[in-house]
Amino acid sequence: MQLLESSVNNGVSAWKREQDSLSLVSAATRLRLCPGEPSELVVQITNLSAHTLHIYLQVNGQFPGRCFTDVEGGELPASGRIEAVLRFELAANFFEERSALTPGRKNVLDYQQVLQVYARTPPVELGPDLAVGTLLAETGFSLHIRPDSRYLNYLPTVYREVDLIGRLLKLFEQAFDPSIQTLELLWAYLDPLTTPETLLPFLAYWVGWPSHIPWSLDQQRRLIRRALEIYRWRGTRRGLRLYLHLYTNLPLDTPETPESEKHISIQETFSQGFVLDSARLGETTLLGGGRPFHFIVRLRASTPQDETLIRTIIEQEKPAFCTYELYLEERH
Repeated sequence: MQLLESSVNNGVSAWKREQDSLSLVSAATRLRLCPGEPSELVVQITNLSAHTLHIYLQVNGQFPGRCFTDVEGGELPASGRIEAVLRFELAANFFEERSALTPGRKNVLDYQQVLQVYARTPPVELGPDLAVGTLLAETGFSLHIRPDSRYLNYLPTVYREVDLIGRLLKLFEQAFDPSIQTLELLWAYLDPLTTPETLLPFLAYWVGWPSHIPWSLDQQRRLIRRALEIYRWRGTRRGLRLYLHLYTNLPLDTPETPESEKHISIQETFSQGFVLDSARLGETTLLGGGRPFHFIVRLRASTPQDETLIRTIIEQEKPAFCTYELYLEERH
């Protein structure tokens, strides 16, 4: 039997062993493992005998992670060849786990492993002394646990092959990584919808938003985000409706909806009165009465609203010379 390593990573030292009719040629491979990333070792197994063998693999060693072996059916015909895959998995927090941070204790980074090939079914042709579990062949290889550094991608190939450089760059990467992640997510800190709660007063100060009013957290986020738009339309029906929408979370109805049926209804009750050449007698004329610059606000909500705070909003947004009436109607 002959074992050939098909994915050699570093230096190779080969050796050969004869056992009865089996010949084993192997390469002592050095395989590099990165925590949190699965690694594979592909082995080609060739049967040099004239008999069909049923085999299984076993990996022995002190590797702290998990190892899986996969053989294509496990049946190896005479003079045939199959591929076996060895999969290694290591915990992503290998370098940060509690045991690794214990004073005076060092993690082992290099492990010697042995791959052994056993007979699953005794072939009669090889004699009665070849029982199930008989060792057919074995070979050794080493596993080297190293941190993966993205900085290696920016170096020439000749430097990537030096183990010391990769481990040294990982120290700088871990030192600068928190700052880099913060810069990549800086937009989230400047968006009122995603910023931490402790940063909201700072963003409110940026846009001149009042902080003395007891808004809820969600209301603060929505209002601060649309503050400039509210300022742009201050003193208009559109601006007042937008402010009330952001505070009460009532929907903005389509323009086709009659004003009297909207969730946030703002109706003007005054007219121009009697103006020569433009007034129509009995329609737009007004003599001896009326309330100029007056409007009515109706909020139709399914939950109770804070009338005092709503009046504060209206007083802040309406023109100083206007008067108004407020009606809170409950809609089921």
